[in-house]
Amino acid sequence: MRLAALFRSYGGYGLIRLAVDLACTRLMFPRARLIRRPFYIRGAHSIVFGRGFTSGPGLRLDALGDAVKIVIGDDVQVNNNVHIAATKNVSIGNRVLIASGVFIADHNHGVYSGDDQSNPNVPPAARPLSSSSVAIGDDTWLGEHVCVLPGVRIGKGVVVGAGAVVTADLPDFVLAVGSPARVIKQFEFSRGRWLPPK
Repeated sequence: MRLAALFRSYGGYGLIRLAVDLACTRLMFPRARLIRRPFYIRGAHSIVFGRGFTSGPGLRLDALGDAVKIVIGDDVQVNNNVHIAATKNVSIGNRVLIASGVFIADHNHGVYSGDDQSNPNVPPAARPLSSSSVAIGDDTWLGEHVCVLPGVRIGKGVVVGAGAVVTADLPDFVLAVGSPARVIKQFEFSRGRWLPPK
């Protein structure tokens, strides 16, 4: 019965592809549930997958350096064409949902604030990397094409709307949209609803 439902959902070719993806996942990433091909993972020794990790096709993970860590919690689901890059540390909590086309990075090519800023006459790829850790809390949902920039902490139970650029910390249980992302609602537990912040 379950096989018939899978066939209706995926079709013949899709079911064969799913079986191959499952076999590759079991061999290469035994803690993960399913990592769909194609994927690109650089610095796999510095990446920790939680149990039940699931990805869509086009996943790209870059852990650039020996002391770098990308830590992904349990039951995290990322959709198509998600790119996570770290030169220091990116941590993603448990039960996080990440939509398609999301970019998360803990570094920039160059420095653009403070006293020692990058010179625009130097090609971007030749500018020194600046890094600041990124943390995303449990039960957070990042919508389509969200961009999370270096040094950001996103709290627990946060919803970040499609296309938002997160440039500063977001507290727990808020809904944020825009570029730069700003809080437009906060969950009021006493009333059981999302309401404008006070």
